[in-house]
Amino acid sequence: MLLPLLIGAGSGLSLIVAIGAQNAFILRQGIRREHILPIILICGLTDALLELLGVAGIGLVVERAPLVLEIARWGGAAFLLWYAWTAFRRARRPQALIAGDGRETSRKRTILACLAITYLNPHVYIDTMVLMGSIGNAQGDPERWWFVAGGALASILWFFVLGYGARALTRFFGTPRSWQILDSIVAAVMIAIALRLAFGGIGA
Repeated sequence: MLLPLLIGAGSGLSLIVAIGAQNAFILRQGIRREHILPIILICGLTDALLELLGVAGIGLVVERAPLVLEIARWGGAAFLLWYAWTAFRRARRPQALIAGDGRETSRKRTILACLAITYLNPHVYIDTMVLMGSIGNAQGDPERWWFVAGGALASILWFFVLGYGARALTRFFGTPRSWQILDSIVAAVMIAIALRLAFGGIGA
């Protein structure tokens, strides 16, 4: 069952290895070395769960529920714009945020932010439940379950690499100017995704 496992891993990576809300959030947490493991587990296990539901047929239901998608679309756009505004405010007053400097965000607040970025972003459902679900169901039985395993493994490994690999950038982000650049990029990414949702639709 190696082939469907590899197909699942490749399909999953093609959807998540891009600058998006989740990746930008994990990158920032990784550089700050704050609560990385719970964030990685939330994002990785959520992808695995939604891919499983998609292959089980829930993705088709979501795709055919226009009201649910519209609510998710505008709710997600509003949240992403709010997050962009917070990043923009940080960029206006940058600080050198170094691990262990005593200015750590609480675990609870970080986890709540991660849950919001994950579950209020409609693209998460489209990528995992609808797209991965459709590709997985095309594999047939029992290959589709190996496809899910490959996709889930790829997501978890990618988030681990992103979260812990970001530590290599710690020295660079030891200056306020570097954080100003990062937060400006995060704000721009969030605004772009929000506008795409609002004016282009979820499937855009």
